[in-house]
Amino acid sequence: MQDIPTELKVQAPESEGPRLFDDPAEAVTYLTTLYRTAVTFLTEAFESAMRHGHPGVRYRAFYPEVRITTTSHSKMDSRLSFGHVAAPGSYATTITRPDLFAHYLRQQLELLVRTHGVKVQVGPSETPIPIHFAVAARSEITVPQEGAAAFPLRDCFDVPDLTSTNDDIVNGTFQPAPDGTEPLAPFTAQRVDYSLARLAHYTATDAEHFQNHVLFTNYQFYVSEFEAFARQMLADPDSGYTSFVSTGNVEITGPEDELAPVLKMPQMPTYHLKRPNNAGITLVNIGVGPSNAKTATDHIAVLRPHAWMMVGHCAGLRNSQSLGDFVLAHAYLREDRVLDDDLPVWVPIPALAEIQVALENAVADVTELSGYDLKRVMRTGTVASVDNRNWELRDMSGPVQRLSQSRAIALDMESATIAANGFRFRVPYGTLLCVSDKPLHGELKLPGMATDFYRTQVARHLLIGIKAMEELREMPLERIHSRKLRSFYETAFL
Repeated sequence: MQDIPTELKVQAPESEGPRLFDDPAEAVTYLTTLYRTAVTFLTEAFESAMRHGHPGVRYRAFYPEVRITTTSHSKMDSRLSFGHVAAPGSYATTITRPDLFAHYLRQQLELLVRTHGVKVQVGPSETPIPIHFAVAARSEITVPQEGAAAFPLRDCFDVPDLTSTNDDIVNGTFQPAPDGTEPLAPFTAQRVDYSLARLAHYTATDAEHFQNHVLFTNYQFYVSEFEAFARQMLADPDSGYTSFVSTGNVEITGPEDELAPVLKMPQMPTYHLKRPNNAGITLVNIGVGPSNAKTATDHIAVLRPHAWMMVGHCAGLRNSQSLGDFVLAHAYLREDRVLDDDLPVWVPIPALAEIQVALENAVADVTELSGYDLKRVMRTGTVASVDNRNWELRDMSGPVQRLSQSRAIALDMESATIAANGFRFRVPYGTLLCVSDKPLHGELKLPGMATDFYRTQVARHLLIGIKAMEELREMPLERIHSRKLRSFYETAFL
């Protein structure tokens, strides 16, 4: 049996120390070098250990870190909701996958350097990189589960630590480090890596394909329409769209290219119509229910999208509504319950003007109605989201009275969750639903009705969501990221 010392010596890669930068591009390049050095070291050590057994040492490498220190109250642009720190002090964040986030990091660092007139410090942090995350980009490498390897993995490598992988920063419960350092970004590197792994699992597409404008739906019908739209765009050389990615990371660049059949569908099939700098559109079929809605948004949030919207079906609650009418949410009655511990129900979820205007403009464009005539096909009001799909089967006296008192005009199971998590994660959000049934008025969602309804409505509903996103894409970044979403003490990074 191999003689293993009780206290293992720690081996780490040779790494250069902290450096100061006033050029954001150079800072990101150094971040990339530090991260690549650390990940390469851990990957090679892991492969060697899997071949030869217990190495007799402990391998450890660290995430890189960005730090800024300012000693003065800099004059900031009060119109911006990001790009500055609130007060003098030190602010830091650990960084993962600088290759994936390079454009985002350059944007954020450029604003900091310009606003505060100080250099940013880049160097190794004190947070170890878990081996599972270090090898995540290598699909051919599998980390064995606990007990499956010839030796205890955690004896030789760091593993994910959920005690430090949390949402304390975005939830406003973060406690400064002992030296007083405050967070610079809304998520730590471990939290980001955790979500990147979850995204690959739930959506069967890699994080690099996700675009900055995300549509959520609760029906597979929308996927077929999205693919058809994508093929139209790929046939138009002036559309600006470059490729379409389907579940399983299958990517096509031409309108006639075939998509290989998916042998095993993931829980949340996801599709990406790509443009340069991730300016395209991602569609996620989250299925039914607030739990799925929370799961998807919990993880997509680390990619820092510029907007996400729900374009799904709902129950119309008013007799004046017709099947196929649209509902533009301007308030939410939250009875989904999945976010109660993170965002109390007494917290208001405001409508965001930029999103509302973009959606209304898109409805007008697609339906060719405007002004007062839009009221024929669209209502603006409160959307109620519940956690019980068969809410209609309960004693209706209580729920109906509550819905009436709230002035709700529609009910679903996902919209309030998506909006509330957008509020929590500072991601601009919106909702445009389509009435597919009216259970309070005897119009139930039955197979025959559904087929006719879907045939006529899905295509233009999805097109409205796409057009709204395209309008938002043309807005300056500082306009779309509203100050409404920022609390008293905010991170400088979006």
